[in-house]
Amino acid sequence: MDLRTTLALGAGFAALAAFAGWRGARPPNLMKGPRLIPWRPIMVFAAATAVILLVQAERSVGFGPG
Repeated sequence: MDLRTTLALGAGFAALAAFAGWRGARPPNLMKGPRLIPWRPIMVFAAATAVILLVQAERSVGFGPG
């Protein structure tokens, strides 16, 4: 995967993590019913993927061991 694609995917996953964190932190609205989307696990998955893609981008530029 080239650097441009890696950075674009990393930015997308970071934005998804921020959005899911915002949605997961909102108080529940009991009038609407239960939440059907698990925002907190989505936030954790997206943030972990963004960090992995950041490390991949650093390695493709030349930083890191090896």
